[in-house]
Amino acid sequence: MNEDRASVAERAALAGSEVAFEAFRTGIDVETKSGKTDVVTQADRDAQRRVIEVIRETHPEDAIVGEEEDELKEVPDAGAAWVVDPIDGTNNFVRDTQIWATSVAAVKDGETLAAANVLPALGDTYLAGDDDVTRNGEPVTVSEKTDPETFAVAPTIWWDFDARDEYARACEAIVTRFADLRRYGCAQAVLSMVASGQLEGALTNVTVNAWDSVAGVHLVRQAGGVVTDVHGDRWEPGCEGLVASNGEAHDVVLEAAQEIQG
Repeated sequence: MNEDRASVAERAALAGSEVAFEAFRTGIDVETKSGKTDVVTQADRDAQRRVIEVIRETHPEDAIVGEEEDELKEVPDAGAAWVVDPIDGTNNFVRDTQIWATSVAAVKDGETLAAANVLPALGDTYLAGDDDVTRNGEPVTVSEKTDPETFAVAPTIWWDFDARDEYARACEAIVTRFADLRRYGCAQAVLSMVASGQLEGALTNVTVNAWDSVAGVHLVRQAGGVVTDVHGDRWEPGCEGLVASNGEAHDVVLEAAQEIQG
């Protein structure tokens, strides 16, 4: 069953990403939702509908948790569900920046079974079932670096204008502990990079939406990494904060995340 859901997740994410990619760099109209930086396009809606169409071909009764339109906004505790983000990183998408992803995760009774993150503008597809993680069909794992002073770590998820002191503390906590900081503007891309060894860690103190996190968290864990909340407990949807690492110095990445609160 897990392999089947991994295949469906991949097909659905690829299909949705194709719809989104057709609109990329075409001057598509941009709308705002809850704030100036909370943007959405028709491509988001069209891509989500395409993802759901593919899922419904084989799993017509499963719940859908999706960022756009009237889909569920929280992962159900019981039963089968799919967590969908048609364009994670819409702010990048509308700026013609290539770092954005179509993300699909399969969940049952709250546990993630499979995940696919497709970054079509970069040509990368990350996939995880119940064993290994692949990028474009080749196995990948988390970084083997052990010295925090060699780590590249990303602050992830958006701190709104009323929390810029927390954003600043996140950056300071990273640059005073690790080799360097990366900021990509796409949480699923960041978690995929942790899973494939391009980053050693990612952190936020913000409660993360399921569609921004569930697939990427599964990738990190299946690739050998660790993901906790800001208190150091196992991360689950709805937890406070998200701290992902290669597992070699998770306590140091966690310490940096805990410093954000001030």
